[in-house]
Amino acid sequence: MDFKKIIEKLPYSKPFLFVDDLSKIDRNGVNGSFCFSEDLEFYQGHFKELPVTPGVILTECCAQIGLVCLGIILLSEQKDTNFDNIAVAFSSSEMEFYLPVYPGETVFVSSEKLYFRFNKLKCKVKMYNASKELVCKGELAGMIKNSPNGR
Repeated sequence: MDFKKIIEKLPYSKPFLFVDDLSKIDRNGVNGSFCFSEDLEFYQGHFKELPVTPGVILTECCAQIGLVCLGIILLSEQKDTNFDNIAVAFSSSEMEFYLPVYPGETVFVSSEKLYFRFNKLKCKVKMYNASKELVCKGELAGMIKNSPNGR
């Protein structure tokens, strides 16, 4: 499956899609990127004088690239996967934040699969800025499955 098709299969759309590009993907991990454009709505109030990307949004970006894109690849290896009915449930996150991400910055996410059992996927994720400085890192887990009714 090519990278663009993986992004098309994500169960998100703008303004809540935080994946621009994938540069590497295999059954053990993913590398991808996203540019936080200056016109994203949450910058209007977080913070008034110096807007920064909220940690929950950085976590979501890591989850979409590092967890869900990888889950799509792993599901594609199973028989009878219908990508029109992918169900995703985020189950846990443990993240540490080191640097802010400002409007207009591009971030790069890499993930490493820890395990995928019974449709539960757990990964280590790291996010870097364009200067290759570590922005945040942690472990994320979620359930991803082919759902007949999309739930």
